[in-house]
Amino acid sequence: MYKVFVNDKPLFLTNKVEKETDFQLFLMESVDIDMLLTKMFSNRIEKAWLYHPDEKLALRMLKDKVPVAKAGGGLVYNKQGEVLFILRNGKWDLPKGGIEKGEEIEETALREVEEETGVSGLKITQKLQKTYHVFKRGTHYKLKVVHWFEMKTDFNGPLVGQLEEGIERVAWLKPDEIKLALKNSYENIKLLFEDNAIKVSISDN
Repeated sequence: MYKVFVNDKPLFLTNKVEKETDFQLFLMESVDIDMLLTKMFSNRIEKAWLYHPDEKLALRMLKDKVPVAKAGGGLVYNKQGEVLFILRNGKWDLPKGGIEKGEEIEETALREVEEETGVSGLKITQKLQKTYHVFKRGTHYKLKVVHWFEMKTDFNGPLVGQLEEGIERVAWLKPDEIKLALKNSYENIKLLFEDNAIKVSISDN
């Protein structure tokens, strides 16, 4: 199953028909994707499932229907085991950005982390999952596919947020601070912490 976030609402690509009733089910082959996305953006649909017997084909079909913007980002650890976060638009996020012509996606992720935070000496230690979310540019929708990488660095210099990207603050957060930050973050960022190295319970009070 693939999970795509539309305005932080889940859109599941699935090859199974569940018996739950708290979502709407659509067929990938016949769905009016623009209408569905519009309803999700306007809060008329809170959760939806797109059914196709082949999940990977369903993802390819979604990419055919919605133009793709490819990006790379980093889940960055320092020597103290803290994680690098940025505050943008009043929400905690991880550094990431769009691929440039001629770049490999790993190069994109390293460049964007350094540009957005001022942190250098980055080394990729492993590839993480991809996340998917839909955003709107004018009247058109785009599907952002972010390739995430775990990174480590010995950097201990000043953190400098990229102002032109609207970054209000850059910070190294400890596990307890991460748990609090994730309460004011995005669903696709929470996914990274659910599935990877730091297990942070975002439901605890």
